[in-house]
Amino acid sequence: MPRRFQGTDQSGYFHSDEAFNKLYSPSIAALDARHWTPLSVSRSAAQFLATADKVRILDIGSGVGKFCIPAAHFAPRAVFYGVEQRQQLVYHAEQAREKLAIENAHFIHANFTQLDFRDYDHFYFFNAFFENLDGTDKIDDSIDYSGELFNYYNRYLYRQLNQKPPGTRLVTYHSLEDEIPPDYHMVGSQKNDQLRFWVKV
Repeated sequence: MPRRFQGTDQSGYFHSDEAFNKLYSPSIAALDARHWTPLSVSRSAAQFLATADKVRILDIGSGVGKFCIPAAHFAPRAVFYGVEQRQQLVYHAEQAREKLAIENAHFIHANFTQLDFRDYDHFYFFNAFFENLDGTDKIDDSIDYSGELFNYYNRYLYRQLNQKPPGTRLVTYHSLEDEIPPDYHMVGSQKNDQLRFWVKV
């Protein structure tokens, strides 16, 4: 059974990305700069998305959990869900979550198109589809990539976001914004405009 960290032992992992990455193997930590959400982004996004107690927030393409787990720590009254199609990455996310005894983060092994978006209130999106474009860095070769998938996923997410009610919040990080319907208005940005905050009107 994984050892659980309590008190200051747990909080120490959230002081820096380098500290948090110690939860993962060296090969997973090496992908951090390109593929995992920085802690500062997780904190800012969690503060914007956690609008009420028990609000349900979905991370689309959650990788090894480096958005959901810190966000759940920074916003303990919200509930964070991550969907990831690579089972091995879900395993790493679950291991990190258990080590830190984070109870308000959950991970789903599935393609995001298999989910019912009505089950979630707000959304976080770190351009999970970008890998499908030619010439981009891939996490691994365990899934199929294509420009057709990139377009399909963008159109699918666009339709799902379009069906959400006014007041729905979205945070994007390094997004090309093809997936954002026009009635989502940007209400703020950080990180040289790469981190954007949206509200549906």
